[in-house]
Amino acid sequence: MSLTPEEIHQKLREVLADSFRLDPARVTLEAHLFTDLDLDSIDAVELAIQLQEITGKRVKAQDFKDVRTVGDVVKTVHAMLQA
Repeated sequence: MSLTPEEIHQKLREVLADSFRLDPARVTLEAHLFTDLDLDSIDAVELAIQLQEITGKRVKAQDFKDVRTVGDVVKTVHAMLQA
């Protein structure tokens, strides 16, 4: 599966809005997952599971250890899909 960063951002916006009851407008590339979107560590695990379903690839914890913003998630998922 090959998705552009824009397509990944759109899917991520949908997942975050549906799963965590967020206003999709809040899910900008600059939005910080924990401070701006109020996600916690349990939410992060749920997000990782959903990303795995979207990409069909196993999400490794070490790939996401430095992820802080929605843009970081988009870059990481794009890199996973390119590998």
